[in-house]
Amino acid sequence: MTDSRMAERFRGIRGVLFDYGGTLDSGGDHWSEVIWRGWQDAGVPQKWGISKEVFRDAYVHAERELAKVRHILPDDDFHMLLLKKMRIELGWLSEHAGFPASEIEEKAQKIADYCDAQARSRIEEARPVLAALAAHYPLVLVSNFYGNVEAVLRAYDVRKYFRDIVESAVVGVRKPDPRIWTLGVRAVGHHPGEVLVVGDSYTKDIVPAMEAGCRAVWLKGKGWTEKEDLQEYSDIIGSISELIGDPLAEGRP
Repeated sequence: MTDSRMAERFRGIRGVLFDYGGTLDSGGDHWSEVIWRGWQDAGVPQKWGISKEVFRDAYVHAERELAKVRHILPDDDFHMLLLKKMRIELGWLSEHAGFPASEIEEKAQKIADYCDAQARSRIEEARPVLAALAAHYPLVLVSNFYGNVEAVLRAYDVRKYFRDIVESAVVGVRKPDPRIWTLGVRAVGHHPGEVLVVGDSYTKDIVPAMEAGCRAVWLKGKGWTEKEDLQEYSDIIGSISELIGDPLAEGRP
């Protein structure tokens, strides 16, 4: 961490809070963007003339369904989560946009495979950063998730980097409520001003983290809204490796 900006970013920091979805598993892109690419990879929009607007309606429907009904179980890994989610999205598509019900299972499997592979690739990019930071700071995960993030982390072999997990489905508080970040601060065990938050959403991560008294770094990719895409902020990174530079470069000539 020799770069002056990195040195300033971590000056006085004694703990780090990470968002999960969109931050560690998609490189800053909102997960709707990854899933849309999965739909395209499976040929759904092309063959059945599905627009991105219709896709977004299916995406929102699935999120609301998952919030109402406990489809996701604590032991579900990310591939299983994705498979259940794609069945719901494509089921909605079948009811509202002429997608054949007979295609749901095959396409759900294909999209889940694509998205899981994308997540695994991003997790591998994040792994050396997490390892480098965990060697110096307590790390805590703070996530809006479905009650199975522990299983997801273990399946990807990154649970070991985190001292604790604060998950919305478990603690009963969801972002953008800043209280969920306060719970993360308590888990780290330091003053909020000594805690750095890393997240991909300006409205759900950065703003409430600052309201909780933390400092924050925005991993900015493609957001859900144009307004968020146009938002500016003082500490933006374009990839997780930029958080600390190249952690694999230490010791190299």
